[in-house]
Amino acid sequence: MQKLFEVISEDDDFLVINKPAGLVCHPTKGDVYSSLISRVRLYLGESQTPHLINRLDRETSGIVIVGKNVQATAHLRRIWETREVEKEYVAIVHGFFPRDFLAINAPLGKDVKSEIAIKDTVVPGGVEAQTRVTLQKRFERDGKVFSLVRVLLLTGRKHQIRIHLAHAGHSIVGDKLYGIDEQFYLRFVNHQLTTEEKAALIFENHALHAARISLEWFGIRRNFRCNPEPWFRSFVQK
Repeated sequence: MQKLFEVISEDDDFLVINKPAGLVCHPTKGDVYSSLISRVRLYLGESQTPHLINRLDRETSGIVIVGKNVQATAHLRRIWETREVEKEYVAIVHGFFPRDFLAINAPLGKDVKSEIAIKDTVVPGGVEAQTRVTLQKRFERDGKVFSLVRVLLLTGRKHQIRIHLAHAGHSIVGDKLYGIDEQFYLRFVNHQLTTEEKAALIFENHALHAARISLEWFGIRRNFRCNPEPWFRSFVQK
């Protein structure tokens, strides 16, 4: 049987999962393994009605929390609406990140210059978005320079980390939408990426991983962590 996912933690109230890169959270079409929520239903069985508390982009790996009952789901969602949940990511970006720490406060809104409907960008008067970036490592691979950064998300806007890092001049490696050229995204969805374009992207999925979530659960601080997938770790470490 195909492995469903890695379980980080589980109790009677919620399930904490390390979502694989390349897996959508909600079903579009395909078999029962084609989305995270359908895999969760297989894992928990038909007697439970699970609800995803947070969601990640298809290509983003890492922590997703699932409520296992109505009461737990409602409480988790109330917690999520506050800024008391700590959400930390790691990413591999293009270029030598120029400083040890960077605070990005840049509002987001629709990218009216793009032909891609889902694409947002930094816009004056947009919704508030705050990201904190800490440099972990600078390194070279095949004559190109990269940085490993740790990202603390203070607000949870669509594509926020990807947009903010690209805005800072350091797009995430493998990002088809906010990286080298948005035409990569259009050719990707139409299954038209060339061998050369795939090589330029370096990775099949963008190098962004939800590494840590910390929240207070009825007076107890709960911390959940998970490591990126082997392809991510080996690129940094080799």
